[in-house]
Amino acid sequence: MFNFLLLLQISFCIVLARHEQYIGSALYEVKLSNEHQTTFFYNLVERISLDVWSYAGTHSEGLVLVPRDVKEIFQNELSSVKIQYQLRSPDIKKELDLEDELLASAAAKSNSSRSSPGLSFDVIHRYSVVDGHMQDLANRFPNRVRIASAGRSIEGREIRYLRISTNNFQTQSRPVVVLQSLLHAREWVTLPATLYAIEKLVIDVTDQDLVNNIDWIIIPIANPDGYEFTHTGSRTWRKNRRPTNNFFCMGVDLNRNFDHEWGTASSNNPCSDTFHGASAFSEPETQAVRRVLHEFRGRLQLFIDIHSFGSMILFAFGNRQLPPNALILNMVGVRMAQRIDAVKWPSNPNYRVGNIVDVINYFASGGASDYVQTFGNILSFTYELPAYRNQNNLNGFLVEPAFIRQAGFETWEGIKAGARYVIERSRYLQNITKNADISV
Repeated sequence: MFNFLLLLQISFCIVLARHEQYIGSALYEVKLSNEHQTTFFYNLVERISLDVWSYAGTHSEGLVLVPRDVKEIFQNELSSVKIQYQLRSPDIKKELDLEDELLASAAAKSNSSRSSPGLSFDVIHRYSVVDGHMQDLANRFPNRVRIASAGRSIEGREIRYLRISTNNFQTQSRPVVVLQSLLHAREWVTLPATLYAIEKLVIDVTDQDLVNNIDWIIIPIANPDGYEFTHTGSRTWRKNRRPTNNFFCMGVDLNRNFDHEWGTASSNNPCSDTFHGASAFSEPETQAVRRVLHEFRGRLQLFIDIHSFGSMILFAFGNRQLPPNALILNMVGVRMAQRIDAVKWPSNPNYRVGNIVDVINYFASGGASDYVQTFGNILSFTYELPAYRNQNNLNGFLVEPAFIRQAGFETWEGIKAGARYVIERSRYLQNITKNADISV
């Protein structure tokens, strides 16, 4: 008991020393009424390098984080064109401190009582813990799990992933499913989704058909440097940690760095959170993901890039053009959303499904799921997990321990629905091929 209280006291002191750069930073909700306001607002965001948390459109509100030294400028600029805004949080440091306290308390309890062979789902695990966990699973389940490295990050961290297969990917007719999380560093709640999938495919297997009929690739931490920096530096950091020619600004938005319409709907400003980098695939992290995707390109059937927040399942393309299989994408997306909605917390909204531009209200280029969709007749999606208890403000990115397991559990239900469609389609195509061979 003494050790537990001491750990809490130490954690609280650490909390007090963190997040100093956020003192006075405020979160605003913005409502746009027409195209003129929309253009003005996003030009302002680019000009003074604001952090957009959710995008505003003429039919939906958005959220933007504004540092204390530009709040007056921000408000005056909005007022000049009659853009409606509301202060949602006057000082986010207090809420960041609260997240730290809650997670520190949960971690202390978890460390003192955890006995299961898997990772706990009441805390957010650091890079080294996840890395060690994957290695442990590969050692304990050598007939089903292998750990591999796709490459190294800017700062030299391994970008590891798991290959889960009953025969080490030797059956060429077996479809491959790829899951990825934490391409955006601050989206902590996405990590439990991939860790939960690993749990259900390796440790607590309740759906044997998904193990026997699919080969899985799971990349839990696609942006390890950025993710570690959200723990040690800036909690709301989104990008990787690429040094730039601007001394005050770092990082490339990895989800604007893939080679589809690169640079057409993103920023060339290194200070922007949507900075697309020097060229497509300029970053070792996106090169690593590409390396994995191309290894299994001929068998890849389902790709899910997991983000937060907003309760959405999105598909290509970010320029509003639809791929040839858009109707199938929408149908499978609805299946996945319905499975999640059946088990979600009642306080959270139902998932919305559709083209990224139509659902989120903004154009985007260089995204991972768009790039994968260019491979052809593939199911490529971006998940946007829900905010905690439908509080689409700070809780969109911040995590409360009560929601961690739920985030993993409900997301897995959606993933299962998509995976089972892949199995159905694979069997259907195999039967067609078999019947064609017989007729010949």
